[in-house]
Amino acid sequence: MEFGTEEQRRRFVPPLAGGRVLGGFGLTEPGAGSDAGGTQTTAVDRGDHYVINGSKIFITHAGVGEIFVITARTDPQSAKSSRGITSFIVTKDTCDLDTAARVGVGHAPDLPKTPGVKAGKKEDKLGWRASDTRELHLEDAIVPKENVLGEVGKGFPNFLKTLDSGRIGIGALALGVAQGALEECLVYTAHRKQFGQPVARFQGVHFALSDMATEIEAGRHLVYHAAWLKQNGKPFKKEAAMAKLFTSEVAMRATIKAVQLHGGYGYTTEYPVERMMRDAKVCEIGEGTSEVQRIVIARELLGDLID
Repeated sequence: MEFGTEEQRRRFVPPLAGGRVLGGFGLTEPGAGSDAGGTQTTAVDRGDHYVINGSKIFITHAGVGEIFVITARTDPQSAKSSRGITSFIVTKDTCDLDTAARVGVGHAPDLPKTPGVKAGKKEDKLGWRASDTRELHLEDAIVPKENVLGEVGKGFPNFLKTLDSGRIGIGALALGVAQGALEECLVYTAHRKQFGQPVARFQGVHFALSDMATEIEAGRHLVYHAAWLKQNGKPFKKEAAMAKLFTSEVAMRATIKAVQLHGGYGYTTEYPVERMMRDAKVCEIGEGTSEVQRIVIARELLGDLID
């Protein structure tokens, strides 16, 4: 939406916003994770189109999705820098056409597809098991120039802005996982009895529940503040990084405590806290690792002092 032309918005936003198809963001590569500027996917100008070759990994919806924004290097002279990277819109068919036909969503047959774009193997992940995460391959993909997203060579700053927004979303997601873990603990400890009384009566359990609730409330304020700044057109890079960093680590701490408070039952699939713990971990990795968030925050704090 932010970088697209009116024609691109007209073509691609309605099927995504209307739920007809799923989309994804193809940034991460085998050699370009936290170092996103190390993109090796190439896009060669062939007049009225680009020919793109490369591979993306850990892409959400890479199999079931049909519309993707990907990054590729359009300037071969900038192979070792963040300059010369451009964003493109590419399309493909869902890998699950039968299910899409059965449920009536997930496939837009009228959407022109990009030759040479295909999904790779599905990742067998620790958490987020319901999320389709795969490689996305571009093999001599023919992308018309009207599918260039934003200015040529400006893909790097554009996707950094995209990540800033995404971090608020991950912060909210992590907050929900942590809140869910707390709610499960409140119910379980109030009903689970040991030594003739509910374990919620023990001081040690009070400490754990209180710490969880306090951190969750602090994280909620960070997320809401970052979202408010973005919604009102104010700078929010630092605040988004803070919200994502804090809530993702709170989610991990809260879910680990939740498993502990459930005792042996917490380690089984009979209760949801083990899944919450597995799901929480990716919040410290996706949209920039916790280490990257700390770098972003420090750079925003120091500003010109170290330039």
